[in-house]
Amino acid sequence: MVVNAEGWTEGTVDVAGHPVFYRRSADVPDALPIVHVHGFAISGTYLMPTARRLAARATNLVPDLPGYGRSERWDYTLGIPALANALIRILDSLELEKVVLVGNSMGCPVSLEVAHSAPDRVDRIVLVSPAGGVHNQGLARAIRQLAADGPRESRQMARVAVPDYVRFGPINTFHLFSELTRFPSLERIVASAVPTLAVIGSRDPLMPPPTRVREVSRMAGDHITIALIEGAAHAINFSHPGELAHVIGSWLDGVKIVDDPDSPGLTRVLQLPRD
Repeated sequence: MVVNAEGWTEGTVDVAGHPVFYRRSADVPDALPIVHVHGFAISGTYLMPTARRLAARATNLVPDLPGYGRSERWDYTLGIPALANALIRILDSLELEKVVLVGNSMGCPVSLEVAHSAPDRVDRIVLVSPAGGVHNQGLARAIRQLAADGPRESRQMARVAVPDYVRFGPINTFHLFSELTRFPSLERIVASAVPTLAVIGSRDPLMPPPTRVREVSRMAGDHITIALIEGAAHAINFSHPGELAHVIGSWLDGVKIVDDPDSPGLTRVLQLPRD
């Protein structure tokens, strides 16, 4: 383990004989750790802007899941259940018994799968720009949605994403992207009893239309809160970290979610029908 210039610990843990890289902020007593789960084909680096802003309130953990970023590559592509199991192994190795999960994109189905298979380990879930499931089917449509998102993201995002995408490779990309479109995200959200905050961006092409959001809201229980950040695309954790951290902090504290006037974007909670 090493401590970087920001005071974060960087190290590896073993998952099935493979080293998995993680970043961890200083311990904060009497606060549940917050674990950030990255998206498709990319490392956890782009989640750091939001994680840094939440580090004062809790220990924050940002791993690179097996096969991603600075973690060792495997001989095969891990699917969503396998990635969820690996995340549980990471929590075990770092002795984190119960956590708050903050997923982005593919990190959302991974987080939902952790809550499904080990509900006692998850106190709350934050789903930032959730991906996968019916709205991203079929594969060609999902690829078009992802391509449309690129020009809407911050230019600085490319410096992080492009090297990670190249390293992940086309074979892994095809296998995992195909599985992601088939993952039963809606079923997991509806079946889960874990308090959940969904944060979506108004410019995210991977998000379903408002009619679909209302339909999902009717099927889900009162344990789900949906917040919209105007002007945000898919990688909200990178482009709007101050606004997102403010929304997450407000929700965790049980106070009304309002806009942070000092951060880009405009947040509002969607009041959706439940009948």
